[in-house]
Amino acid sequence: MFCTLSSISQDLDKHQWESRVLLIFTDDRNAADFKDQIKILSAHKKELAERKLIVYQSTKNDFTINFNEVWFSSNLIFKKYVHNRERFKILLMGLDGGIKLEQNTILSPEKLFAIIDGT
Repeated sequence: MFCTLSSISQDLDKHQWESRVLLIFTDDRNAADFKDQIKILSAHKKELAERKLIVYQSTKNDFTINFNEVWFSSNLIFKKYVHNRERFKILLMGLDGGIKLEQNTILSPEKLFAIIDGT
């Protein structure tokens, strides 16, 4: 499903000191690495919530939040964080808004939780 709402804000600063943000970028929603990453993380919704983690999925033209099936038209965060011709990218932003992790491969829940939990 696809939805266009100009009132949807992608201002990630609103999450600072409230939630961590995991940004998952892809140039193709049907790409295997993107679909695998979403499947892996969606199996851990409880653990994500316990760690105050909000998950944004973003393409060149649209985005969604926390595994929602409704996508909103906007390319703001994609343009801000994806450079060159990266096909897949993960960014983890901490409670302070700083980037804690940046990678171009699938992120395991174990690695994600170890970073957040400081282990």
